[in-house]
Amino acid sequence: MVNDTIYDALLRHLMGPLVQYYDDPTITEIMINGPDEVFIDGRGGVRKVAETLRDSAALRALARVILQFSGKRLDPHDLSLEARTPSRARVHIVQDPAARAGITVAIRQFATDPPTIEDLEASGSLSTDAITYLRDKVVGHRNIIISGGTGTGKTTLLGILSRMMDPDERILTIEDVAELDLRMPHVVQLESQLPDDKGRGGITIRELFRAALRMRPDRILVGECRGGEALDMIQAMNSGHAGSLSTVHADDPARALSRLETLCLMSEIDVPIIAVRRQIIEAIDIVVQVQRIGGKRLVMEISEVSKEATEKGAYPVIPVFFRASAEDPLIRV
Repeated sequence: MVNDTIYDALLRHLMGPLVQYYDDPTITEIMINGPDEVFIDGRGGVRKVAETLRDSAALRALARVILQFSGKRLDPHDLSLEARTPSRARVHIVQDPAARAGITVAIRQFATDPPTIEDLEASGSLSTDAITYLRDKVVGHRNIIISGGTGTGKTTLLGILSRMMDPDERILTIEDVAELDLRMPHVVQLESQLPDDKGRGGITIRELFRAALRMRPDRILVGECRGGEALDMIQAMNSGHAGSLSTVHADDPARALSRLETLCLMSEIDVPIIAVRRQIIEAIDIVVQVQRIGGKRLVMEISEVSKEATEKGAYPVIPVFFRASAEDPLIRV
């Protein structure tokens, strides 16, 4: 598109010497803490770079253009903003006074050629046995949650597992910023939108999920559960929409389910906590735990969710594959 080309050219001009990192496929994140303080993340981990922007005005101009591409603007009353670039990079911008040192920009980049399951096997993140196991679960329409911290590769793994699905299936993706690159023939991407200055045109993840249920999906992928939409997802999984996948921020499989419980309780619907726990146990089949250790993104554990009730609200997860440390292989338990 012409607009994409124009925005991309302007973006590159405003990035100045930082454009080399924007073009580098090995760089996964560019973190601009200020015009003279820039870090990058890639092979070898996070490091500060010598290249900088001219001044605060140059940084503000860069942020303004990034937002304009996503149909947004740098509004002094909106201190935290999300956007994307023509290359599909995800951008988060925080303005002062929330950012005490001035405006900050974090650009998360995605590979032009997304990683494959073979790449994960070659890197040691997944074993051949674990790949076979996960493929069987995806093809068998099991509901899978990918759990981990920020930058651990949750979205990357979500995309890889999604590409194991039947190409004849109709897949709907729901994200705050569309970043999943499924490369499947029948995909509909839905993206949440903030309202304009007059409160028009906004749509939330939860509203998109409800819309997706009316669009005859074979699969629904939620990029990340962050709020009350978790309850809608859990109820959909339990009512004929099996084979859904999503991600959540948590440190282990049991905590991932507890996190889903907390998110479900953020819903406006008044559901007893015991009923929420029962629905989560019935809905979720597999939890894949990922972690980043020393710059490597690894699958640390794959657990099944037991359907047996437990006492005191504990979630019954049974490890199937486990890795004790970054140096150890992922083995079947």
